[in-house]
Amino acid sequence: MATQSVPRSAEPTTNYTGPFATVTVLFLIFGFITNLNMALVPHLRAIFDLSYGKAMLAESAFFLSYLVFAAPTSRLIEAIGYKRTIVVSLLIQTVGALFFIPAAKFVSFPLFLTAIFVLGAGITALQTSANPYVSILGPEKSASVRQNLAQAANSIGGILAPLAAGAFILTASEGSLSKAAVANTVRMPYLFIAGGLLMVALAVAFVYLPPIAATQSFRRAKEDDPVLSRSIWSYRHTVLGTVACFLFVGVEVGLASIMVNYFRQQGIPTAKAASSLIAFYWGGQLIGRLLGAWLVSRIAAGKLLGVFGFAAATLVIVSMATAGHIAIWALLLCGLFNSIMFPNIFTLGIAGLGPLTSRGSGLILTAAVGGGVIPFLIGALADKVDIQRALVLPIACYLFVAYYGFSGSTPRPPVS
Repeated sequence: MATQSVPRSAEPTTNYTGPFATVTVLFLIFGFITNLNMALVPHLRAIFDLSYGKAMLAESAFFLSYLVFAAPTSRLIEAIGYKRTIVVSLLIQTVGALFFIPAAKFVSFPLFLTAIFVLGAGITALQTSANPYVSILGPEKSASVRQNLAQAANSIGGILAPLAAGAFILTASEGSLSKAAVANTVRMPYLFIAGGLLMVALAVAFVYLPPIAATQSFRRAKEDDPVLSRSIWSYRHTVLGTVACFLFVGVEVGLASIMVNYFRQQGIPTAKAASSLIAFYWGGQLIGRLLGAWLVSRIAAGKLLGVFGFAAATLVIVSMATAGHIAIWALLLCGLFNSIMFPNIFTLGIAGLGPLTSRGSGLILTAAVGGGVIPFLIGALADKVDIQRALVLPIACYLFVAYYGFSGSTPRPPVS
């Protein structure tokens, strides 16, 4: 990649440690909230006596927000900048958390879906602004390193979320309390979450975050810049990165969603024991992201993504072909290889976009709606055959991610 000229405002001596630490905290926040939503699904199913398909609407409502709000957020970034967009996103999340209070009071599934959707809108805006911001917060050659470190914080939030849900939220969902009493356990935790989000929003509003013009390659464009007349769809590596993101988020969420039932089929005696094993899935992702931050500084991001995608596909094949503990641990190990996929897909997808970076970010993050589509497809396929045979769909997803890493991520001149 050609060396870019760096303006005076972004001399190499600039210290980005403080701003990076601030943004890393934001990654922990949206990792926590995203996985907290996943932890709510089985409890909502119990409260409202829902079928599996209807219970999955909670995940669909959350990930649908990426489809609706990611692209508009990229426009908002161009209008008010990354820092203000981050603050707005935190305020939207605050409103979404407060929606859980009336949802619990009236024991209303539609209100729960509304709260989840609004919360998802705020997470979408935060992801669309924070992910590219981490990439620009320093030299472009080390963008993947920063992404992997920030995503490690995301994984920590993901590990904490189910623990918090089990300890404080809907703890009596399988007990003898009324549905109203069970639903009421949501109110106080989400009130604290809303207060915490508001405090973080105020803190970010007053902390110093370097402006977008930090590097020439990610410069903000002027109104008459001819680059802005190009369609983001003309960048092949960005479009393929969007497809890879759709499939990866879908398979990541889909595997986590079917693990309890799958592990029960493989001999784990109780749902609680099967659920506890999922911590190894997310824990492996955390280890992989910490290790990935080191690996990506020595191995090209595309090549590393390809190797990890192929390794994950191989593990799923092993799980399909075996039984018992081998099948279980083969699937759990996919978490380790999932680790670097999103940060590397994202970094590769926005490479070389310059002033179109925010638009590319919005397009790629829109594809996170795969988290509401692929799990449903896996479940539908499992209903027709069985869970083990339905794993053929995750294999296909991982193989496309591997293709994107090895070949599809190479930037080419935009299509006229």
